[in-house]
Amino acid sequence: MMLCVTSLLCAVSLAAVQSSEAAPGSTSQPLLVQTFRPGGFPSRLRHALKPPADGGGTPAPNTDHSSSGEQFADDFLFGAATAAYQIEGAWNESGRGPSVWDTLTHNHPELVVDGATGDRAADSYHLYQHDIEALGTLGFDFYRFSISWSRLLPNGDPSSLNQAAVSYYNDLIDSLMAIGIEPVVTMLHYDVPQYLQNLGGFASPLIVEYFRQYADVLFRTFGDRVRVWITHNEPYDFCVEGYGTGRSGPLVYATGVGEYLCAHHVLLSHAAAFHHYNAHYRHVQDGVIGLTLSGRFYYPATNDTPPAVVERALEFQIGWFSDPLFGADGNYPATMIADIGENSLREGRYTSRLPTFTDEQRAFVRGSCDFFAYNYYSSRLATLASGDYDPTVPPSWARDARIIQSVDPRWARAKSTWLYVVPEGLRGVLNWFRVRYNNPNVLITENGFSDDGQLQDTGRIDYYRDHLAAVLAAIKQDGCNVIGYTAWSIIDNFEWLRGYSEKFGLYYVNFSSPELERVPKQSATFMAQVIRTRTIPSK
Repeated sequence: MMLCVTSLLCAVSLAAVQSSEAAPGSTSQPLLVQTFRPGGFPSRLRHALKPPADGGGTPAPNTDHSSSGEQFADDFLFGAATAAYQIEGAWNESGRGPSVWDTLTHNHPELVVDGATGDRAADSYHLYQHDIEALGTLGFDFYRFSISWSRLLPNGDPSSLNQAAVSYYNDLIDSLMAIGIEPVVTMLHYDVPQYLQNLGGFASPLIVEYFRQYADVLFRTFGDRVRVWITHNEPYDFCVEGYGTGRSGPLVYATGVGEYLCAHHVLLSHAAAFHHYNAHYRHVQDGVIGLTLSGRFYYPATNDTPPAVVERALEFQIGWFSDPLFGADGNYPATMIADIGENSLREGRYTSRLPTFTDEQRAFVRGSCDFFAYNYYSSRLATLASGDYDPTVPPSWARDARIIQSVDPRWARAKSTWLYVVPEGLRGVLNWFRVRYNNPNVLITENGFSDDGQLQDTGRIDYYRDHLAAVLAAIKQDGCNVIGYTAWSIIDNFEWLRGYSEKFGLYYVNFSSPELERVPKQSATFMAQVIRTRTIPSK
């Protein structure tokens, strides 16, 4: 049954539990745009990620060693990922409305390192068939892409449904399936419609119901073919930088408060979409839903750094979201609750800056993921900041966490200043999930390396080789339930505040050409060999 998690949801709870046969014109249940077309396309990824039918808990550790220790099992799946704003372009075509990233790049070009925008990007809105050709050439099993909320619903709600966007995403999905590539859809990858941001975005509880309605349109329109859904991408990143420090989209500076409100509403909106799917679609569509988290693994900075510091760093970055979803009591980590509450009292506040879940909300959020989706790029060394908390300094997530991050000088670095190459950290964090959350099914939804875009991209090959080896060791030696691996990205694209100064693609995109040609890099050949042979080529 649908629980009331905010006052707005309570007000519309009757509409939220209406049957999928609602009368035409109902504002709670928009008409199906695409007639339901049952199966025929085997969803291998959905099958692998699906929880036990009896609801009997998390699967036992993976003890299948039918493949050799150096080979991925036949049912391990490989994919590549992109995001709508980073590749689609066509920012003002065919009824698309502006997103917070259109606003940022147009109004504050000085914030992007090269002053670039995603107005054109790789023009995948028009050239998506070239992307699909690249995916098929390399042999990927699935393609994780995001839908532009502001393209599908320019004003954020079903009253503004854009038929041109429906046609575009239908064509994309159908073209993928025609060559045997499974679509994996991310509902929101940073690009909140500006219309909804004007109402407060993820700092406002209103977003929970808007997101539920958006998810309903997605399920009704594309759910006959899409069986693997991801609600949000990397809420740690867009909440801390977007609503806390104000350094990234949507440029809200509300440090120490905004990031926690954002995270709270991300979790509630995710759960609202999950339970809505359960109530209206799962029995017919039989899909699975996750939420992609991000975060580094941490190592002690010195021999004197206690293990509790590393645990604290992981809890403040990843556990902030994963504990409510996968933890025993559906709540934020106890360390966060205690420390942020105490800091808030020292500042003279009556309540904690960290929002409080009601018992009903905790039950609503806990267990609302069918699998654990995770993006890994890098790790850090951690030590604890010394000194007493100063309540006269503006609060922030970083000041609450009290973790001083550093790097090992032996770690190689990619083009991105934040991306240090630490493949063993991926194995470490997978084992942290295994121990802390009773070994959930994990889908690695991003992993990648940045450079200048050269075709002979040996740094990317080494990165993929070592990280795939870490995944294989986590599966074969540690018993982690890792179901699949997603490379970021299939093509070079707009990299947010770094513009086009850093490239992550397996395919080079010639951004100076009107045709925007996609050219395979050396890493594309490497990845195709991994997928074909299910082994990791040696150096």
